Amino acid sequence: MTLETTSSSPTVVSPNVSTLNLDSSTQGSDAEKQLEPVTERLPELEVPPDGGIQAWLSVFGCFLVYFCTLGLINAFGEFNVFYTDDYLSNYSPTLITMIGALQVFVLYFLGAWVGPIFDAYGPRYLIPASGLVMVFALCMLSITQPHRIWQQYLTEAILLNGGAAFSFYPSMAVIGHWFKRRAAFALGFVVAGSGVSGIVFPIMINKLLPKIGFAWTVRVCALIVFVCYTIATFTIKTCRSSKPLPNSLFKVLDFGAFRDLRFTTFAIGAWFSTFSVFNPYFYIAEYSTAMNGPSSISAYLLAIICALSIFGRILPGLVADKWGRFNTMTAFTAISGILVLALWYTSISRTNEIVFSVLYGFASGPFFTLLAGCVAAITPIEKIGARIGILFAFLSTGALAGSPIGGIFVKTQDRENFQHLILYTVGVSMLVVRRGFQLTVPLAGNHGPRRIILFWPCPLSM
Repeated sequence: MTLETTSSSPTVVSPNVSTLNLDSSTQGSDAEKQLEPVTERLPELEVPPDGGIQAWLSVFGCFLVYFCTLGLINAFGEFNVFYTDDYLSNYSPTLITMIGALQVFVLYFLGAWVGPIFDAYGPRYLIPASGLVMVFALCMLSITQPHRIWQQYLTEAILLNGGAAFSFYPSMAVIGHWFKRRAAFALGFVVAGSGVSGIVFPIMINKLLPKIGFAWTVRVCALIVFVCYTIATFTIKTCRSSKPLPNSLFKVLDFGAFRDLRFTTFAIGAWFSTFSVFNPYFYIAEYSTAMNGPSSISAYLLAIICALSIFGRILPGLVADKWGRFNTMTAFTAISGILVLALWYTSISRTNEIVFSVLYGFASGPFFTLLAGCVAAITPIEKIGARIGILFAFLSTGALAGSPIGGIFVKTQDRENFQHLILYTVGVSMLVVRRGFQLTVPLAGNHGPRRIILFWPCPLSM
């Protein structure tokens, strides 16, 4: 199926001005003449400036938000080992893994409401409120008692990530207010924050737990979150005016997004991806310990994945801005699945595990970076927050089910059962990339029309 869009035509973001679509036969000189009167009517601040001091300060603040939100989720692998071996050893591994899966679910699910709230009020109140709730949740987590898993579910999974959601989505959506042409690159820097914290938190937690205990380790995490959110509160700004929030719950939720076939197809492909993309993050340390015994190397594997994902979240942003965000995401989704099968499935030594961690960290990075960028590419600027929110709410069920389903395969910690988990991860990845949904984009320029073919997985076409 083919959809016609225009990637080089201007995005008119004022709600009172209709969008100007350039026909593919329009030449560059004619296009400029048609564009002039429309551009003059636009409010200056409604057009993304694609740079400036405040824009990059906002990027830095959003980086810190990601450092705390997704970073703590990525670090759950270390808590998972500690819970399984000691703190919650009376519960099954699947039930413990559900804590991490529920973290992602809560963070994603609340996006359907947070996105429209951000579109209405901006980040001014959402960022500090989110930080306060997260610090409170970590303080409550620090006083939980051993062998009572419901306390971890309440504090670490629900309260912590419920608070995180109110800054997580504004940190993605506000980039679309400041950037258009360089949006994927800017988002790469923002999402790299979770990669940096994926190095800091796992290593810090691994070193502090045996020295100062669980309670004070979590309090150190709370202090880091407090400092980061204090800075983020004063650096994250928007250049768009606010708008009233709809009174009706139905109007707040942007279900109209699913009437756009491009958005719906993209959402389905991303939903399948969430079943598999987190499995190496949650299970690599446990797999290494089961295969080769306890070692300090096992504790660093998650940090290695997160370290390389920093480059995987920034560098593909440069490629995506040139060759297409959908193209880039699809290619790296396929590469991730191949690496899981070729390296993780066959890993029987520490060396293989390290090589896999390095390569998978880089290859999985674009999935986290380009989700918001792909949505922004096919969404009016005044609806970016709502569309990103409804997408992540849709993805929440896949995130909730994916890792626990993988945990079912690991009935006992032997190589055969872990290979079942790995094959499940590969199978879902290949399901996503088996078919491509084709978007044909005519571009008008001085040299006449040219076409770029973008691909995004469409499971419905299989």
